[in-house]
Amino acid sequence: MGASDGPVPVRALAHAARLVREARQLPKYGIAAIEPKVQYTKLLGRVREVVAQVHDALDARAGLQRLGAEVHSHAGAAWFVDPHTVETGSGLRLQGRCFIICVGGRPKPLPVPGGHLAVSHSAAWSLTDIPASIAVVGSGATGAQVASVFSAFGAKVWLLEIAPHILPTEDGEVAKAVASAFRENGVVVVEGMKTIERLERTSGGVAVHYLLGGERGALEASVVVAAVGWTGNVDQLGLEAAGVNVTRRGYVEVNRFLQTSAPHIYAAGDIIGQTMLVPPGMREGWCAATNAVRGPQVTFEPPVVPVGSFTDPEYASVGMTEEQAARQLDHVVGRARFDRFPRSIIDGRTRGFCKVLIDKAERRLLGAHVVGERAVETAQIAAVAMASGLRADLLVSLPLSFPIYSGIIVAAAYDGLRTLGVDAGPAGLEGERFRS
Repeated sequence: MGASDGPVPVRALAHAARLVREARQLPKYGIAAIEPKVQYTKLLGRVREVVAQVHDALDARAGLQRLGAEVHSHAGAAWFVDPHTVETGSGLRLQGRCFIICVGGRPKPLPVPGGHLAVSHSAAWSLTDIPASIAVVGSGATGAQVASVFSAFGAKVWLLEIAPHILPTEDGEVAKAVASAFRENGVVVVEGMKTIERLERTSGGVAVHYLLGGERGALEASVVVAAVGWTGNVDQLGLEAAGVNVTRRGYVEVNRFLQTSAPHIYAAGDIIGQTMLVPPGMREGWCAATNAVRGPQVTFEPPVVPVGSFTDPEYASVGMTEEQAARQLDHVVGRARFDRFPRSIIDGRTRGFCKVLIDKAERRLLGAHVVGERAVETAQIAAVAMASGLRADLLVSLPLSFPIYSGIIVAAAYDGLRTLGVDAGPAGLEGERFRS
């Protein structure tokens, strides 16, 4: 969780972008204000403060020491010299009965000629000033956040994607809505590119040469950011000496107990290339540590994992996409729109929608997808319902506070139940009157 990477600093920068957007709404609410201007060096100072405060609040080192763990800081790089011994750059040599590898990952480089001219998203967060223009290659969660934040700060932004649409792992309707909103916000979204051919240094920055629809083209940006994936930090760990296998994708290979090919060595987090998110990574760490101490008895089952990004607008999802559900289960779709929803109307943030997928036979939530203000937090209620097995007809009976954003999940579920012909009781303010 460094000052230039990780969810905490990224969220701090996204919050600054939100403040800029909110400041532009002030005249609508009768508040006189001048046009906001971002002072990027001061903003990065605030980000560093936030990271330090979060570290202090978590106090992980002190907690470990209270539990009796021996912590070695600034030990440098570490590597296996044999299956039961590691050495570090500081000269430390440790032997153990079991080991847990959790050294994380790093951004993949752009694999084209001149790819070294592109910076990672980590470097983008650490720029000394807001660039006049920025081209982001790759439009997953990371690329979308980079594009959205710098667009809000006033940079001209291109978001380039080889897949047919941005956010290629998200529900198609979500991807379409976010792309449309990005374009309205001034981001140049280019989807379905055949390839990025090469990057070249220019007097004004970096030129991106690409092939789109059979035609070659080029654009020039002050900065090019590569957001094309994430790989495990398997290099220089001496895994061969420990007998630990690596997959063809560049991650440590593990079984359902998170054991590597060396049974006494476990692995967790980004290094194993599964969900690569903080909450599941913490669960993986717990499973690996438990099994290392007690023997392999706890299996890691992929949990219900809500995912999303702090873009403008935010988007979030949990469970199946509509495309996946259509191939596997008989289901209905319930919908609710932000422009007909009380809280988003109050806040002047009416762009977006929520949809839920409901299994016809059992009325279980199969998935939920939200585009709009506070989408990431809103999706959590759907995740809790799914993880606990709460049926849609019980979800809509919950007397949630009013008006809150998470109520839009209830409104969408109510709409889905109406489609099923289920009498779910009184709709309330978040149901009948504000469904799509």
